[in-house]
Amino acid sequence: MQRREFLTGAAAVAIAATRVARAAFPIDDVPIIDTHIHLFDGSRPQGAPYKGSKQYEGGIALPSMYRALAQPLGIVGAIELEASPWIEDNLWVLETSQNDTIMVGTVGNLQPEKPEFAEYLERYHRNPLFRGIRYGNLWTYDLVEQVNNPVFIAGLKLLAQADLVLDTANPRVNLLQAVVKVNDSVPNLRIVIDHLPSLDPTPDDQASYDAVLKEIHSRPNIFVKLSEIDHRVNEGVVSGLAAHRARLDLLMETFGEDRVVFGSDWPNSVGIATLAQIVELTRSYFAARSHAAAEKYFWKNSLQAYKWVKRSANQPSVA
Repeated sequence: MQRREFLTGAAAVAIAATRVARAAFPIDDVPIIDTHIHLFDGSRPQGAPYKGSKQYEGGIALPSMYRALAQPLGIVGAIELEASPWIEDNLWVLETSQNDTIMVGTVGNLQPEKPEFAEYLERYHRNPLFRGIRYGNLWTYDLVEQVNNPVFIAGLKLLAQADLVLDTANPRVNLLQAVVKVNDSVPNLRIVIDHLPSLDPTPDDQASYDAVLKEIHSRPNIFVKLSEIDHRVNEGVVSGLAAHRARLDLLMETFGEDRVVFGSDWPNSVGIATLAQIVELTRSYFAARSHAAAEKYFWKNSLQAYKWVKRSANQPSVA
């Protein structure tokens, strides 16, 4: 048999296997809560510090624009992750999200080490859409350093008392190690690690990466976004389920079915994968598991992690 014929036959078998899995566990009816989108408006008089990926045109990302792309794909709700270091943009995002019921939550930008943190937290937490804060490798923030700061940890304890979430930003091995330390210090704080499929450990980091995943395995308040699955490596994009299945299997083994959530990273994902491609890839992966596992990933676990606000009849709830 020629190599080309063998590869063609193998591809046909893989496609057939996926179709069989989908027939056994149809999951296209599972509603989706997207736990990671960004909103901004570069046309404001003050502009916006972030305006999407280099391939994203227009500099504006609003709920109505996202809704037009998301609804046909079965996405019924979304949580915004703050894309601006400007403190006043917490209010802008809340006001913008309030006007569209597809938005079920926002994760804002507050710094627990700052003296004004408790005041800001109390103020923004009055709005039920405010679901937590984002802190990690972003805006020169340094979770690795701050985890040893008692003032920072005291702020995270206030966050936990408010029943809100800490969402990390841009994973590295040392950030994962810092997440474990946060969990040691504030065990009742829910933590969501973003974009972990995009972390490609170097050979020097591999042992540390394996060790920290093993440590995270038994910590029920640490969740992960299986997001940025297709991602850039050097100058190219690694895409497709075959390229990522082993990494996804490892993370599913680490976190289990109860601690994984869906996120698209729209519109930062523009230029890497379309929203439709992201949904198709994740549906294909979970089609080989079970309907119950798909429900957990696509919406149930996000309710546990973020305790988001149901705002429309088509958004699911646990009876």
